[in-house]
Amino acid sequence: MNRDTTVQDDVISSESVFGAPCWVSLTARDEAAAEDYYHAVFGWKFRSVALGDRFRIAYANDVPVAGISAVASMWQMAVAWTPYFAVSSADEAVARGQERGGTTAVGPIAFPPGRAALLADRDGAVFGIWEGRLISGWESWRRAAPAFVRLHTRDAFDAAMFYGEVLEWASPKPGCCEVHYEADEVVLRSEGEIVARIHSGAVEAAPDPTIRPHWQIHFAVPDVEACVGAARAHGGTVVRVGTSHTETPPTEAVLRDPDGAQFTVTSRKNR
Repeated sequence: MNRDTTVQDDVISSESVFGAPCWVSLTARDEAAAEDYYHAVFGWKFRSVALGDRFRIAYANDVPVAGISAVASMWQMAVAWTPYFAVSSADEAVARGQERGGTTAVGPIAFPPGRAALLADRDGAVFGIWEGRLISGWESWRRAAPAFVRLHTRDAFDAAMFYGEVLEWASPKPGCCEVHYEADEVVLRSEGEIVARIHSGAVEAAPDPTIRPHWQIHFAVPDVEACVGAARAHGGTVVRVGTSHTETPPTEAVLRDPDGAQFTVTSRKNR
């Protein structure tokens, strides 16, 4: 795989990194307001795509890092960040998910240069799958924005079984993701690097949706404190700063944008 961060690695396909998270997307109510907020917090710039005015791509240092879709109200979807996992075949992955008790909300449908579907696992956590050429080169994408994604769920082992079968983790295929148990979490590695974690503790019937099973995006940033300050100044909410009360400066913070979409910023030093 090309380790240069230029556009040369944009030719990588989902089959090359199957099973690994390869993209994240935000469903928002107001695209312009979302752009203003995430530009302030992350410094992202935005460009239009061929899918229409409601879809935009966020760039960090000219690397595509995320999508924003102003369709939450139109499609009656929750305002949320959603991870997408690379698959060799969207149709087969959807079928495997349904066979194992998951549900399909959207797709598979064509989103050039690939096909996508939106699913929910057995506990209701929403995730996406992507088949085709990656929107951004996989390694440059991970370096530019997300550090990893974490599933907060009822039973980490049960969830790992579901995702392992749907996304072909730990399969005999060359290049598949490796699954391990580390520090009370199920940890997914691709090419030796942590790309996802699964953590037990979510409650299906909890009144707070952030406690229910869900995927949380962790964005790697150079300065957590600066992101927290920008989030507050631009109408966001700071849910938690730091993993302990003694961190100075903090290495992690959980934030919500003005629409309520939750995400985590984590120091690049802790990647």
